[in-house]
Amino acid sequence: MRCAMIERKTKETDIKLILNLDGGKISIDTGIGFFNHMLNSFATHGGFGLELTVKGDLEVDEHHTVEDTGIVLGKAFCKALGDKSSIDRFGSFYVPMDEALAFASVDISGRPFLVFDADFPQESCGGYNCSMTVEFMRAFAYNAGITLHMKSIYGDNSHHITEALFKAVAHSLKLAAAQNTSDKPLSTKGVL
Repeated sequence: MRCAMIERKTKETDIKLILNLDGGKISIDTGIGFFNHMLNSFATHGGFGLELTVKGDLEVDEHHTVEDTGIVLGKAFCKALGDKSSIDRFGSFYVPMDEALAFASVDISGRPFLVFDADFPQESCGGYNCSMTVEFMRAFAYNAGITLHMKSIYGDNSHHITEALFKAVAHSLKLAAAQNTSDKPLSTKGVL
């Protein structure tokens, strides 16, 4: 099974995470309701099992909680993929959500990079500052070792834009992490 368990404790956050790329239980508690909702959407639409508890310094703000969750989820994703043999490697997906449309494209390449193009008409959704979305995605992409391109094509509601982005990334990762019959990484170098 393609699973990973990671625990990470710093002076700012205490995180316990179990990730199963092939499905399973979804249980998420970060202390930030809207962020829980986004991660639940991410796991559901990616077909991932995700058990996550985060205790962060929310009395400061949500930055450390969100970014550190991205770090740990990225590390777990990389670990669960192992040597990346037998995966399709690439995935791209559009997600519409009411008036919003988002796109994501991923390459599980071992070369971390993020291109993020999204504006949020409303600054926050509940207790979640929408500017944290790029922080989460950057931490995730760099720690997962993936190239990730994301774009909000259009939208008027920050909730819809953010959720469409999370779902587009999830579907792209689901496609890229899909197993095939090859026993080698999809690379002319022979390694990812």
